[in-house]
Amino acid sequence: METGRHAEVDIRVEPAVLVGVRLGGTDEEFEASLAELRSLAETAGVRVVGTLEQRRVAPRGKTYIGKGKVEELAAMCRELGARVVIFDNELAPSQIQELEKELSVKVIDRSEVILDIFANRATTKQAQLQVEIAQLEYTAPRLRAMWSHLGQVTGGAPVGVGTRGPGEQQLEIDRRIVKAKLDKLRRELGEIEARRTREVRQRREEHFTAALVGYTNAGKSSLFNRLTRGGAYAADKLFATLGTRVEQWNLGGGNAAMLSDTVGFVQRLPHHLVASFRATLEDAIASHVILVVLDVADRSAPMQFDTVTEVLDEIGAVEQPRILLLNKVDRLAGTWSPSDGPDTRLRDWLERVPDAIPISATEGTGLDDLAARVLGLMKGDVRACTLRVALADGRTVDFIEKRVPVIDRRWTEGHVELDVEIGRRQLEQLLAGGARMTVDGLPAHEGLRALWPPPARREPPRARPHDSFAVGE
Repeated sequence: METGRHAEVDIRVEPAVLVGVRLGGTDEEFEASLAELRSLAETAGVRVVGTLEQRRVAPRGKTYIGKGKVEELAAMCRELGARVVIFDNELAPSQIQELEKELSVKVIDRSEVILDIFANRATTKQAQLQVEIAQLEYTAPRLRAMWSHLGQVTGGAPVGVGTRGPGEQQLEIDRRIVKAKLDKLRRELGEIEARRTREVRQRREEHFTAALVGYTNAGKSSLFNRLTRGGAYAADKLFATLGTRVEQWNLGGGNAAMLSDTVGFVQRLPHHLVASFRATLEDAIASHVILVVLDVADRSAPMQFDTVTEVLDEIGAVEQPRILLLNKVDRLAGTWSPSDGPDTRLRDWLERVPDAIPISATEGTGLDDLAARVLGLMKGDVRACTLRVALADGRTVDFIEKRVPVIDRRWTEGHVELDVEIGRRQLEQLLAGGARMTVDGLPAHEGLRALWPPPARREPPRARPHDSFAVGE
């Protein structure tokens, strides 16, 4: 599908000027966003040669930036030899078209850079389909601007009624092509996601699951490789991981969790990508615990933490506990101990989130504390009880012997009675796996409820008569 001159320049080999327009917020937020745009551009392979900033109450409708800034930007592009201009703000198709006419260079926005990175990093079939859908959804509203040249008919005839045929006809053809392509891709993606949903659900029923989430380049993949047998691609660049990898994480004492490494978050992620990659984050949504990895040495850490929290809330990952991991403490000045370190950032974070765990994925600092915390969550509230298990159910007996403290054992005909100290989640996991047993002489599910009775419902307090007139009693 031809898209005119807009497709002629490959941004991965071109010098570029970045443009940031501050419409509100603080100086720190604006600077952090522009710095992130630079990192995104460099990740895409662009060579940044200049930056232009402007403060406005509202964007200019025609070109987003003011007329004088357009002229300044055009002069900057000529002087620096820039062939691409990248806006930190999302532009309308008409604004891109007008800016390209004024500047005589390719103009793209933040969303298009992110899409370019995802397109070049996607390796799994699911990720590739998700990116292609996002690109088409992004392109569809811009078809009219891309096909504007078809409004010019041959022979120099004026554009107007009766002369719009070629362009309008091609526009409608392209729209039908895009719609048919989207329908086909969504069907393929739906089949993959349905299969993946079943896999995630089965993994959650059979294992205790933990998901690493966090801002892009926070160190999730490095931590994943440190905690498991590895295999996740780890690099000091944005969006190093676009797929989800799952491996076993040994927590000690014969206990293990299934740990997943997910795609990194970024500020103002294109909404098409949020929707498309929701399935990629399904491991986080369905996990028993979410491990939020934060680069505590990054000055933008507060913004990144807020972004991750907002996205988790948006995708519905709100039921399970979250553990904040303050990663890269080895990069802070002096010792990482909050009591005697000269750098106050760690202390400030621990005051904000007291149960956060300081760690270093590269040096292994704090990882034993992390494993102990997750193991505690995996076991849940521990109770002493007697489990009577059929000897034929070797899988259940093996699970108990390897993962649960056994105080005493008694064998009867066809069964073994085990006095144990077991956690609620461990017992729930056994029952979900189809264990054949009794708990303190009761059917398993009844014994579970007896050990951990549901909290009693609290009745709302009844108002006394004349409560609203209590003054002067």
